[in-house]
Amino acid sequence: MIEVTEAAAAKVKEHLTHEKESLPRGGLRLYAQAGGCSGLRYGLALDEPQDGDHVFDAAGIRVIVDPTSLPHLEGATVDYQDSDEGEGFAIRNPNAAPSCSCGERGSGCS
Repeated sequence: MIEVTEAAAAKVKEHLTHEKESLPRGGLRLYAQAGGCSGLRYGLALDEPQDGDHVFDAAGIRVIVDPTSLPHLEGATVDYQDSDEGEGFAIRNPNAAPSCSCGERGSGCS
């Protein structure tokens, strides 16, 4: 199961309100792709469901995940943070283990 916090759901609803005409069945698409320090890079976008997608409701919003990404996102939490350091969405995945396969050197990997 993928969890969406109330803060994230509120921000998604705000964005979907502005995109209602172009995305009438829209929701929050979550995906995972190769890269990043855990071997995966996570992303999100406002999108429409496609054939084969898993679609479910979480915190009052539609969540869309493609079948390849779903196993990698199982147990993840989508949050929205607004602090002095900045604001934005964050995907926390307790199943991801750091592997430094991202190719980045320095403070990003340990």
